[in-house]
Amino acid sequence: MKILLIVRHAKSSWKDPHLADHQRPLNKRGQKAAPEMGRRLQKRGVQPDIVVSSDARRAMDTAVSMAQRLGVPPKAIQKNPDLYHGAPDRILAIVHRFNDQWRQVMVVGHNPGLTEMANRFIPHAIANIPTAGVLELRFRTHSWHDIHRNNLKFSLFDFPKDKYDLKLSVITAP
Repeated sequence: MKILLIVRHAKSSWKDPHLADHQRPLNKRGQKAAPEMGRRLQKRGVQPDIVVSSDARRAMDTAVSMAQRLGVPPKAIQKNPDLYHGAPDRILAIVHRFNDQWRQVMVVGHNPGLTEMANRFIPHAIANIPTAGVLELRFRTHSWHDIHRNNLKFSLFDFPKDKYDLKLSVITAP
């Protein structure tokens, strides 16, 4: 079983108009949402072997905040500049190259690429992964290279505005 956690970065700040997009930090809502989503993942027993994040500040801040909540050591957080506004094919190529020894991997990035890639797997398309939203995909395979729609076993969608931990959107696999 391979578990892929697709995470859109938490809400970012537009407060400083002189800051480059790549350097924008999380705003107050994002600073609250990222650890909250980490708490929800922890409550469900999620324990990523590694966290791979876009190198944009808002994505890295989200990755670090969630990883801390999940007890993931800092050395298990990797920056990947190709995730910065990466197209679905680029994101999927990164996932396909993951080490098969890793059972659970969290990928933190940006829309629209994350939502478009996620929709390649799930049977009922979602319009948007909201900021700090998490889509958990579980695949019946031993290799990241072999993940595809036909071996998706289970998926779960959670996001900060879904205020009920138990009312998570479960998307049934085919």
